Amino acid sequence: MSMQRKQKLELTWIGKENRPRLEPRILLGDPSKSYHAPNRVSDGDQFDNRLIHGDNLLALKALEAEFAGKVKCIYIDPPYNTGSAFAHYDDGLEHSQWLSLMRDRLELLRRLLADDGVFFSSIDDSEVAYLTVLLDEVFGRKNGCGQFVWEKKKKPSFLNANMGNVTEYVLAYAKDRSKSPPFIGGLTTAGKKYPLNNAGNGLKVLTFPAQAVTFRCGDQVFKPQDMSEGNIVTKLLDRLEVREGCNVGSFRLEGEWRYSQAKLDEIVAAGESLIISKAPFRPNHIKDGGEPKKLKNLLSVAHYEMSTYEDATAESIALFGEQAFDYPKPEKLLSTLIGAVTQEGEWVLDSFAGSGTTGAVAHKMGRKWIMVELGEQCHTHIIPRLKKVIDGTDRGGVTEATGWSGGGGFRYSRLAPSLLEKDKFGNWVISKEYDRHMLAEAVCKLEGFAYEPSDWTYWQHGHSTERDFIYVTTQTLTRDLLAQLSDEVGEGRTLLVVCKAFTGKGTFPNLTVKKIPKAVMSKCEWGKDDYSLAINAMPPPPPAEETVEPMPVLRGARKAKAAEPDLFGSQTVGTKGGRK
Repeated sequence: MSMQRKQKLELTWIGKENRPRLEPRILLGDPSKSYHAPNRVSDGDQFDNRLIHGDNLLALKALEAEFAGKVKCIYIDPPYNTGSAFAHYDDGLEHSQWLSLMRDRLELLRRLLADDGVFFSSIDDSEVAYLTVLLDEVFGRKNGCGQFVWEKKKKPSFLNANMGNVTEYVLAYAKDRSKSPPFIGGLTTAGKKYPLNNAGNGLKVLTFPAQAVTFRCGDQVFKPQDMSEGNIVTKLLDRLEVREGCNVGSFRLEGEWRYSQAKLDEIVAAGESLIISKAPFRPNHIKDGGEPKKLKNLLSVAHYEMSTYEDATAESIALFGEQAFDYPKPEKLLSTLIGAVTQEGEWVLDSFAGSGTTGAVAHKMGRKWIMVELGEQCHTHIIPRLKKVIDGTDRGGVTEATGWSGGGGFRYSRLAPSLLEKDKFGNWVISKEYDRHMLAEAVCKLEGFAYEPSDWTYWQHGHSTERDFIYVTTQTLTRDLLAQLSDEVGEGRTLLVVCKAFTGKGTFPNLTVKKIPKAVMSKCEWGKDDYSLAINAMPPPPPAEETVEPMPVLRGARKAKAAEPDLFGSQTVGTKGGRK
């Protein structure tokens, strides 16, 4: 009997099988673009926030070693693929291109998400169906948490025939829905009324004990059908006498009740009063100050007081003047999403940072944040905006609602260039822009070691366990030098040695020796700096006569700024990195 291959429901597209082999780049800090408050304003100030300038796919790969499983909330606002920029491309290739680029990012984002973390993505009608199926595949359909509807405009445009020109969507997925937070959307109003009757439950009879019900009327005897003033379906089955606002004896009512008799008895036994006026309700269910209420949807602006694009544009103009962003997301929307699933001090990430709204809101809410942005707006918009937030001079958005008055800071980084480059003969060699510190950190990432160089042991550049270490050097190691290393490592410990070359025969049980760049050549694709979603990074459109082949890998020409070169071969190195 032949075994049938188990099939799964999935979305397919042109070039889906093509996957980038990403180089785990290191991040180069730039103190001149970093910023922090001169003094601590409160105990909740966050200084370890990260702003990264560079291709967001490479940046996510660079973050993986340090942040895998640590980010509580991810929000992205990716390009919506409206089609307006794809006029010369086949529709199938357009959607395939977008899906491939999104899939690669979503898989990395999921790895960064904590086990109890939540992912949000804004999207509009153009790709919401495709993105939903793609997220089902990446996160698992069972981990879908809902589709929020955001009313982005106060009034529809009568010049636009599309039905979706008033709303956008926010798709929510958990890494593990059984562990995800409860999506709290604020507090209920203190003293909020909970109805006793609930249309659609079907008619049933409840008995109300003496002194259980308060009536907002004078002392009197009620007649049948006079309970609700015509607004609810109730029927008086017994004589009901009211004195001093309460029923004297027990009585029965027929209606579409929210509660069973057992639940009603429990409410009365707990000392709660029930009120009947135009509609029966419980007024004391909520304690003073209100209690958490779950976030159900974002459709009603009036109900949730959500900002629209008009409000967001006003925020952007106040921040950037003539350089204001088109179609920014309002701070209120971000604060609602972040507040629904995180607590102070937890990590929030946005890999399509735009004008920096996510980081600004997370900062005001006392969360730690990571933002990635490839465009020049990283410098023209995000950094000035964050400086205002840190200085306490940004008075717009959710500043008042969060009680923000300034503080904290962030670290700015850029992606390092590719570790390998081709020399004039076409051979792959270590990039001239790498000094010994950068080389050691990069090789640690490639080999899966945490980069933590020792201050006193020259051959300990990193570790994978408490007894497994790595040593990176551009020296040519002789057998005598390897023997000396083996003696220093000793029994019970192991060392991976990555060097330019080694000579002599002999093996050492506690050493593994690899040569660079040969040791890393097959690990990823080198020299590629741009995996962006920018339209100008797409391959040329095919001639009309040709059949569209599976998508080629995108090529870009963005170059990182050169670091100051340094000599190789020194025995100690020293900046922080992480485990792959």
